[in-house]
Amino acid sequence: MIRKFAYLPCVCGVLFAAFSASSAISEPLPIPDGDVVLIVEGNIEKTNKGDFAEFDLAMLRSLDSAGFETETIWTEGLQQFAGVELGTLLTHVGSKGVSLSAYAANEYLIDIPAEDFESGAALIAYERNGAPMSVRDKGPLWLVYPYDKAVRFRSEVYYARSIWQLDRIEVHR
Repeated sequence: MIRKFAYLPCVCGVLFAAFSASSAISEPLPIPDGDVVLIVEGNIEKTNKGDFAEFDLAMLRSLDSAGFETETIWTEGLQQFAGVELGTLLTHVGSKGVSLSAYAANEYLIDIPAEDFESGAALIAYERNGAPMSVRDKGPLWLVYPYDKAVRFRSEVYYARSIWQLDRIEVHR
């Protein structure tokens, strides 16, 4: 009899983990306390204002943070970026998309494919060199890539996707 139930704790643990993961996706997003710096819309499951997911800086900072050092064609010397990976943000809102459109405050628009959602690719930076970025300094959000990490990131394609003053993401099917 004891053998039949020896794996029961393991099964219960797996079921609990699966339930917890599905609950995390279905939980609504909190309402931003501060100024909204990013809106995510489109093919997403989690929202906090109608069909949109609005984020203030504190909400973005509460997600798993990431960062890297790299040189850019717009700045001088090695730059240190901190923020949230694009894929992490999309997972957080329950994205079901295969591409997205990213918009800047000045309505600059660029389409970004799913390959950029992978870990180690696109970063939504909210800090550069340890400080928040002002609108005049390409902030408050700048979608950047680790240009020094791979040759593919040092191309016009990725430079065009490096959108500063990012304020809206539309997820497509």
